[in-house]
Parts: sequence; structure tokens; C-alpha cells
Amino acid sequence: SPPLAVSTDAGRPRESRQSRAMSPSLYATLDPLRAALQREGLAGGLRFLNARVPHRYTAAYRVQQDTLVNLDLFDKAGEVRPEFLASVPFEDSFCQFVLRDGEFRTECTAEDGRLDGHRYQGVMGAYHGVPLVDDDGGLFGTLCHFDTDERTLPDEEFAFLQKAARLMSAVVTRQLPRPR
Repeated sequence: SPPLAVSTDAGRPRESRQSRAMSPSLYATLDPLRAALQREGLAGGLRFLNARVPHRYTAAYRVQQDTLVNLDLFDKAGEVRPEFLASVPFEDSFCQFVLRDGEFRTECTAEDGRLDGHRYQGVMGAYHGVPLVDDDGGLFGTLCHFDTDERTLPDEEFAFLQKAARLMSAVVTRQLPRPR
């Protein structure tokens, strides 16, 4: 999909993905992520990403028809994945906005006007997500940090999540069965 020229975060203009400068420190931190992915696959990558942020959950979802299916989820609290996070109807997901807009960021869903009327507005407190893209450039899912509490994600950390998604997409597509 084409890169976004301008996206918004609660009505504030943001730079395009292409124009955001990446600091050298972000590139250096991809190496430990690569190592975690090689050692433990997707689960290790999610654990690594979650350790960088205050959010309780870090997850990867795949679109399957009208549902987002959880591929793996890391929970900072160490609890078993709640059933309601195993699969989410597309129209009830925040991932739908990632797939539509190329990213979605909200630190406080309860106060985010873009979510007025959404089933999970105020239930999930924060959501920060980016697309997972296959080798042919097709969107097939999302990589996201989320929490039931409000959480801030600095721009630099969001940019790292975008870089991580590119790296993790290859791991995810290798682990998934091919569609028939």
C-alpha cells in the first residue's frame, strides 16, 4: 500500500512515515530483536518489544476474512490470553484503523473522538499499532501494543515499532501456513 502523506493523532498532524528520521540508536536495537526472533520466533520478538514499553500487551494479529486472529500475545502480567483477545471481529477491532490508515495511535481511547461509538472505546485504554506486510506488499495483519489503562508511546518508540514490524513480518509469514 502507498505510504501515508499525513496521518493524524487525535486531530494533530503528524509527519509521514517516510519523512521521520530514525536515530542511529534505533537501528542498533534491531539487532537484539533479530536475535530474539531467531531464538524464540514470534513469541521472543513480542517479549522483546513489550519490555521496551509500559503497555501490558504486545501482540500480532492476522486478518482472516472478517476476523482478526491473534497469532501470539505477550502479557506483562504473565496471564493466559483472555478469550476475547483470541479473535476479534474486524468491525470491533482497533486493527481495522491500522489496515485502513497505515497506523493507529491512541493514548486514551475514552477521549479519542475518532473512536466515538466504538465497542471498545474506554475498555481498552491505549492502542498503538502498525501493519504487517507480506513479501508481495500485501497487508495481512497488525503488530500492536495495547493496555486497559491509558499509556503513552513516544514517537521514537512508535518509529521503532514500525521498523520492528518490517522485520517481524518475514518471521510471521514463515510461521504461517500458506493459503490454499
